[in-house]
Amino acid sequence: MCHVIVTCRSMLWTLLSIVVAFAELIAFMSADWLIGTAKGRSGAEPDDRSGGSSEPYHPTLGIYARCIRNPGVQHVPRETLCGPYAENFGEIASGFWQATAIFLAVGIFILCTVALVSVFTMCVQSIMKKSLFNVCGLLQGIAGLFLILGLILYPAGWGCQKAVGYCGHYASAYKPGDCSLGWAFYTAIGGTVLTFICAVFSAQAEIATSSDKVQEEIEEGKNLICLL
Repeated sequence: MCHVIVTCRSMLWTLLSIVVAFAELIAFMSADWLIGTAKGRSGAEPDDRSGGSSEPYHPTLGIYARCIRNPGVQHVPRETLCGPYAENFGEIASGFWQATAIFLAVGIFILCTVALVSVFTMCVQSIMKKSLFNVCGLLQGIAGLFLILGLILYPAGWGCQKAVGYCGHYASAYKPGDCSLGWAFYTAIGGTVLTFICAVFSAQAEIATSSDKVQEEIEEGKNLICLL
């Protein structure tokens, strides 16, 4: 029989695990890792009647995606066009960014798996006498290491030709040149920090769900156990 056990610490750990997985996934898919130098519309003239704004804009560049100003495609109403610049893995601008993509993808896959499993820990707390909280915490720690490796390698690719085109000729490894860092990069860093917090907090969730009070309520025959 399944005993649904809900405690504040286990619920908080579950919510954080889900938030971290989504945050890292969104950051990875975003083009807002580097914010390029201001550019004007190509070929824009003072009497340009195309309807597009001639004000400078800042293109953005991600690991495999980019956002640029709409060059005048009339059937596309948006001011900017965003999408992958690389049609396959080999076209990613830098070998360092290819490694970053691999490390981040592995870390995010682990985090998404843990986020899915964390939902079921309210009903199943152990498998083969192994605590799911402890196993998930270990996996989150491993995922955090993969994320750190990816984030360390990412700035090494700032000297690639594509990054130089966005950030100017002063861009080089670990020097973004005229570019500034976008929200996706900071989100990835924040998500990595939260990943390790989740790994530590999983131990507290394990303690809360295996406390004497929980065992007493199970022995009383209760199937739904909610504790603060």
